[in-house]
Amino acid sequence: MIKYLSIKSVLRSLALNLLKFFIRLSFPTVSQMTTEELNGWLIDSKKPQPLLLDARSQTEYMVSHIKTAVHIDPVIPDLKALSTVSQDTPIVVYCSVGYRSAKVAQQLQKKGFSQISNLSGGLFQWANEERPIFKDEEQPTQLVHPYDAIWGKLLKTSYHA
Repeated sequence: MIKYLSIKSVLRSLALNLLKFFIRLSFPTVSQMTTEELNGWLIDSKKPQPLLLDARSQTEYMVSHIKTAVHIDPVIPDLKALSTVSQDTPIVVYCSVGYRSAKVAQQLQKKGFSQISNLSGGLFQWANEERPIFKDEEQPTQLVHPYDAIWGKLLKTSYHA
């Protein structure tokens, strides 16, 4: 069976891929993790789970996030809050598309954290792939904060909060 894609979904995918390429170029030392890799990790209960950091605004985080994610301010991240976290703890940082989280990941690297990854494509790609998102720890949702009208075009409209 042939799956037909709308022009809108093709353009969304192309734009997101271009952004991911730009982010890799802008943050060459930051390891990128795909949504598929993170999903596989999170469903494997035998593996030690990563610390998930959501590097979006508090308003965005309150609409939805990946289960177990902890909010970290992307503008002025409180790295002191991570003082009790071992520097070899696996950490995955994400935001809407990956730019703000790559900046936070880079800052964490500079502070000595050794197992940092940025979620390539961010929460927008995660949601567009119909992966689970939550309003709080136990309440699933289908809504994502679109950041703004322009960036929100990278998110399927059915997910717009």
